[in-house]
Amino acid sequence: MLYYLHQFASDFSPFNVFRYITFRTGAATLTAIFLSFLLGPALIRMLARLRVGQPIREIGPAHQAKAGTPTMGGLLILLALMVSVLLWTDLSNRLVWMVVGLTLGYGVLGFIDDYQKVTKRHSAGIRARTKLFWQFLMAFGVATALYYNPSFDQELAVPFFKEFTPHLGIFYIPLAALIIVGASNAVNLTDGLDGLAMGPIMITAGTFLLLSYAAGHARIAEYLAIKSVVGSGELAIFCGALIGGGLGFLWYNTSPAQVFMGDVGSLALGGALGTIAIMIRQEILLALVGGIFVIEALSVMIQVFWFKLTGKRVFLMAPIHHHFEKKGWAEQQIVVRFWIVSVILALLALSSLKIR
Repeated sequence: MLYYLHQFASDFSPFNVFRYITFRTGAATLTAIFLSFLLGPALIRMLARLRVGQPIREIGPAHQAKAGTPTMGGLLILLALMVSVLLWTDLSNRLVWMVVGLTLGYGVLGFIDDYQKVTKRHSAGIRARTKLFWQFLMAFGVATALYYNPSFDQELAVPFFKEFTPHLGIFYIPLAALIIVGASNAVNLTDGLDGLAMGPIMITAGTFLLLSYAAGHARIAEYLAIKSVVGSGELAIFCGALIGGGLGFLWYNTSPAQVFMGDVGSLALGGALGTIAIMIRQEILLALVGGIFVIEALSVMIQVFWFKLTGKRVFLMAPIHHHFEKKGWAEQQIVVRFWIVSVILALLALSSLKIR
């Protein structure tokens, strides 16, 4: 919205700054942080008054002290994110509207899931099949829209290999949908300790902020030998707003948490990261920079597969952060170490841009 003020730069030259993505990205980040700090206390009080408390599973590490802590805190992130995005992005950009639509759609799905959990006072919400159906339906919608975008090709960018770009054709649609749904659920599985998911989410968003800006700048994209995507620079503003909203939320979510993210946040933010990854043609790189999410998801799949096959467990408990809890690691120790690993993976991802 404020982007259009640059049109009046001839009358008032300072308005020219609204033209620049770098300025608007910084402004969007600060706006989202400010909104989170402003609205956070009131939202937490409202959730507590409505008794929107997080159910805790009976099995697993002892977290009963956290039972009743308000959940659905992802609403704070989404509110700060969306207001900031609407204020600072070019609203004629189709990519922005697609990622906004997907994020809100997954947010609604997560809200319904959270609502069922708190009303039934049980950790199970929407049936897994029902949830996956709606996730794939929305993801297929975004993937199809991108596929039929005239400026969008169906070549897959492979990290570390400059010339190897397989053309997938119509098969790009199911692959892109799978990436979005996979990212959403992987983030959801990671959200199990105070602040655990938010750190890697912001680190991944920060990496994609740089990559979005680079992909939207033809000369930088050519220099880095990455795909140039028209209009993707505006996604850097979305990433900045996500980081800002995440930082504000982390103020209340750090241990001991005053509020939990809930599925309304984790499903939406994971879906947003997956969508941005396919938009800027860094689908495979998402698995590297978001390696923490991949490890968490794989730990669950390995545990389920091996238990059904042999009746034995590979991990003391899955997702893997609970395995480390069972081994005696303190909660904050796990969170900080996972963040450190996430930073290392992000640096490896960025270094891959020139190792080709």
